[in-house]
Amino acid sequence: MEDNIHAPTVSSGDTSGGATPPKSNMFKLSVPDLTLKKELIEHKLSTLSGVLESHGVNMDTPLTTEDGFPRNDIDVAQIRTTRAQIIHLRNDHKEVMAHIEQRVYEHFKQYEQTHFTSPPAYTTIAATAPRAILLDDATLTAGPAFAKVTSVVSGSPADQAGLEVGDAIKNFAGVNWTNHENLSKIAQVVQKNEGCVMNIKVSRKDESREGQTKDELMQIVPRPGWGGRGLLGCHIVPI
Repeated sequence: MEDNIHAPTVSSGDTSGGATPPKSNMFKLSVPDLTLKKELIEHKLSTLSGVLESHGVNMDTPLTTEDGFPRNDIDVAQIRTTRAQIIHLRNDHKEVMAHIEQRVYEHFKQYEQTHFTSPPAYTTIAATAPRAILLDDATLTAGPAFAKVTSVVSGSPADQAGLEVGDAIKNFAGVNWTNHENLSKIAQVVQKNEGCVMNIKVSRKDESREGQTKDELMQIVPRPGWGGRGLLGCHIVPI
């Protein structure tokens, strides 16, 4: 009698019937090829699991009696061989998945570097983005300022639009002192018009005239993916 009747009876190596290539070739396969290999292995594992189920056993079912003798109600040799194949296939599956994960990581890393390290010029974004038609945005009705810009992140949509710390907002795409509802309306129009050009009218200090202010009209395009949080990249508080 063998020392361990539960141990696999086949030698180590690929038992997937060609489901996976040699490890040295794994690096040469594309993601679709690796995915196909993964599916083939999973199909083989499903088939082998069915073999065990047909014998009424699983990977942990004892193959001996309480006295330590091989059970005579099942095909012990076939079960041991099947278990060994499952073990090797699981290892193959783990290796394929590791390669797929690495390829996917490399793909998205390259995509991120290509699309976000050198964003398109803001003038191009503003020129090609659709226009938002909101409230009285077409006329930007004048009125007293209702909010102030307290911070602007460098390189953000707000920064590229020309907003500066200290700017007093008089009209934000139609949101003004009569309808801003504690600035909640600004958040609403920004969320609803992601990627659209929005007109803003602000009042800021006139450097050419001491103690005077001047109105500035600018355009901003709320958008994600600029490298920071939010769609604007600035902080606005009510006055």
